[in-house]
Amino acid sequence: MDRDNGPGVRVPEQRAPRERAAGTELRFTVLGPVRAWRGSEALPSGSPQQRALLAALLLRDGRTATAAELIDALWGEDPPSQALATVRTYASRLRKTLGQDTLVSEAGGYAVRVPRETLDLTLAQDLAAEADKARGSGDRHQARTLINKLLGLWDGEALASLPGPYAENQRTSLEEWHLQLIETRLDLDLELGCHAEAVSELTALTAAHPLRERLRELLMVALYRSGRQAEALAVYADTRRLLAEELGVDPCPELAQLQQRILRADEELACPTDEPAPASASVRPAQLPATVPDFTGRAAFVRELSDRLVSAEGSVMAVSALAGIGGVGKTTLAVHVAHQARPHFPDGQLYVDLQGAGARAAEPETVLGAFLRALGTADSAIPDSLDERAALYRSTLDGRRVLILLDNAHDAAQIRPLLPGTTGCAALVTSRVRMVDLAGAHLVDLDVMSPEEALQLFTRIVGDERVRAEREAALDVVAACGFLPLAIRIAASRLAARRTWTVSVLAAKLADERRRLDELQAGDLAVKATFELGYGQLEPAQARAFRLLGLADGPDISLAAAAALLNLDQHTAEDLLEALVDTSLVESAAPGRYRYHDLVRLYARACAERDEQPPVERERALSRLLDFYLATAAGVYALERPGDRLVDHLEPTEHPGLLFENRHSALDWLYSEATNLLACVRQSVRPATLARAVDLLYAALDLGESGANSKQYEAVAVTVREASRACGDPRAEGRAVMSLANVHQLAGRFDHADREAQEALRLAGTVDDRLPACWASNARGIIALYQNRHADGETFLNQAIEAFRSDENRPGEASALCNLSRIHLATGRTNSAITLATAGIEIYDSLGHALRGANGRYALGMALTQSGKPAAAAEQLNEALAIFRDSRQRLWEGMALCRLAEVDLASGRPAQAAQFAELALTVLRGIGGEWRRGNVLTVLGRALSGIGQTGRAQVCWAEALAIYEELASPEAEEVRSLLSPAAAA
Repeated sequence: MDRDNGPGVRVPEQRAPRERAAGTELRFTVLGPVRAWRGSEALPSGSPQQRALLAALLLRDGRTATAAELIDALWGEDPPSQALATVRTYASRLRKTLGQDTLVSEAGGYAVRVPRETLDLTLAQDLAAEADKARGSGDRHQARTLINKLLGLWDGEALASLPGPYAENQRTSLEEWHLQLIETRLDLDLELGCHAEAVSELTALTAAHPLRERLRELLMVALYRSGRQAEALAVYADTRRLLAEELGVDPCPELAQLQQRILRADEELACPTDEPAPASASVRPAQLPATVPDFTGRAAFVRELSDRLVSAEGSVMAVSALAGIGGVGKTTLAVHVAHQARPHFPDGQLYVDLQGAGARAAEPETVLGAFLRALGTADSAIPDSLDERAALYRSTLDGRRVLILLDNAHDAAQIRPLLPGTTGCAALVTSRVRMVDLAGAHLVDLDVMSPEEALQLFTRIVGDERVRAEREAALDVVAACGFLPLAIRIAASRLAARRTWTVSVLAAKLADERRRLDELQAGDLAVKATFELGYGQLEPAQARAFRLLGLADGPDISLAAAAALLNLDQHTAEDLLEALVDTSLVESAAPGRYRYHDLVRLYARACAERDEQPPVERERALSRLLDFYLATAAGVYALERPGDRLVDHLEPTEHPGLLFENRHSALDWLYSEATNLLACVRQSVRPATLARAVDLLYAALDLGESGANSKQYEAVAVTVREASRACGDPRAEGRAVMSLANVHQLAGRFDHADREAQEALRLAGTVDDRLPACWASNARGIIALYQNRHADGETFLNQAIEAFRSDENRPGEASALCNLSRIHLATGRTNSAITLATAGIEIYDSLGHALRGANGRYALGMALTQSGKPAAAAEQLNEALAIFRDSRQRLWEGMALCRLAEVDLASGRPAQAAQFAELALTVLRGIGGEWRRGNVLTVLGRALSGIGQTGRAQVCWAEALAIYEELASPEAEEVRSLLSPAAAA
């Protein structure tokens, strides 16, 4: 008897679990080679036929098998004359190995009696039942997790290498179940929005099982949802042709219906239609700021907003937008409501300050990158463009219940890409403008507190006893604060810290401040007055810290950076910052991180302009902050690229940066501080600090190369270039232009890159700046390679080698040697290409330079592929791939995958090649430019043609041809030949 165990899955029936035998340590596997262990010791299981006997007994779940049944299982209809004696011999040997209590003789037969959980197949069945239950309840994340765990129990072919008809039948059954489980998991992948990632695996599976229509159906859906409609339709055409040729039948009705839905661009097909339900996500962000313990009033708003958030459990995505003037308590209310709603959003809460009231509101692309990382997305998987990040964000949230708090938004356009777009999630938005153009949002206008609420807030902070004694004075205080929560909180915090003051004293001081500030507009009066009062009561060191920290751009500041800016040790700086937090003038965004309310920041800057003496101290503070970022970024660069002389050509710094134990913690710092670091560069383009600003940009070039922060990096590089030109500083301009050349080259904008590199060379020559001179020649060489200007490229690279040697820059020399290797390879000099790449790698390895050593191995892998040594090429490329992934270099990770696809094509493994090429397309989404995408599509087309998916191959080549023709690239001719009728024949 068989039983159902999951959607469309039938597996051999197993009995109910028995009690675990005391002290037993036996384990058995059949989902791969048949093996037995006692504890960690592998037990001898004998010849293939003896293992076949053991498998036959294990798969009966403790039931007795007669000698005749075992003979039939091992030999079928043609047993040897001594079959019975042989069975008895096998059984005797197994009994000695396993123990008499495990293999027993009874009723003329044998049985293996072990607890249920000792066999991998029964564990797999239990996991399948759990996955089926989770999926039935709507928990698709958990279902997928369980199926992945189940599939991990397989170790190759089930019952591998066992003879006999019984083993063959069971092997076929288990293989079918395995495929059905894979299909179920892929179906869940598509439901959860992982369509782009699924294409690679489905491509390989359809090559291995070309007549399996369910896999073809899943592949069509995955391609369609990835924006590759033409390829999806080509899969159908290839399937129809294959079925007609092999079986003389048409595709199944489900496949034909799917083709029609794709033809009419069915919107429902573009995303999962199942209702999401509570999911068990592997990463649950908890980013909400701490709620204030003395939250007061706003009861009607709390109820209204809470009801809206709870409605996200139904059929809509709840979006509520709070509008109100600065200081009215929008953020406090939103954070309080969000904390109350946390139980309804078990998959996490995301938070961001969008800096909408400042001069530079947060870019949606940057915010999405941070959100995706918080949701567990690797940096290498985060695309570059806003649209692709938004799409991945929505896909990642699909099926989860996550609350998103978008604080201090500038306008509706800023937040639209940040909305989850799926049922079950909810968004809270705060802004100073009313978001009337945010479709479907529940708008809430937040006014100042009522006198009763204002007095209640004041009382909670100051204490009931003091307020009760001077109620009228307290009412005067909250009225003087304009009933604004921010102003009340600052004034009350000051009084709470002054036990000798009475409430009447505070009221009188506020009245004096209001009279002194009577030239202000009424709307600003109360807040400014409370700021003056709070600031006026600070100790001198606290007041200095308050003024100077407000000068730094960026959404927040770390304790280490704050200490550098203040020129203090971290312990002293922390004491000052925590004191400012206690007065409500500064907020603690997270442990070791601090930020200002935007109104308070403006006030702090005004205080710095008015009170900081001497005035030059403001510039000194920002200079120290720039030193801190430059010194730390240079240290990160040195850890990533040991021996590279770039750090020796940077401007010296007077203040030290952070030190890191390893390159991983260094990279973590660089990417977590990216926004603040680039804001510091932008803020430092005045003449006195311009040289260090451009060097900080140069030292942080990983931010431009990784893809995660490329757009921000490029925008800041343009700002630095323009500032350098305005200042007439050719050194700074040359370095900024070289940074831009690198950005353009990585993005595939080769004409722009070459012009910028040429200009960097010219500018470097006017001031004898070796840094851009060396790297610009190197860049022009590789750009020329990409443009098939091989003679020019060789000239530039030989110049770069000489320049690097003159500068004693060994890693730079290695880079140019590896790039020259690729020129030799492109011009047919394979042996010298291998020699050059090997020389570059030897330099890198001698310096412990893992990242650039991976670039050398990439070049060597290409040369070995072309020289007919695919195994050696794969070894080099796989090593490079691991390093690129570890270093978060998405561009090079994607290109290494493409080169591995070429190795597999050369080795006659088109299915594996197609899988690598698909992975490359996924990794390179949004980075690398169209030219590189054309390269990958060409390779993918070759692989697809090799596995018989010729229609889809033609689509890939047609897209590649369009790219090359648009770019006027010489590769277009090769692709045209692939698309020609002769090639197709």
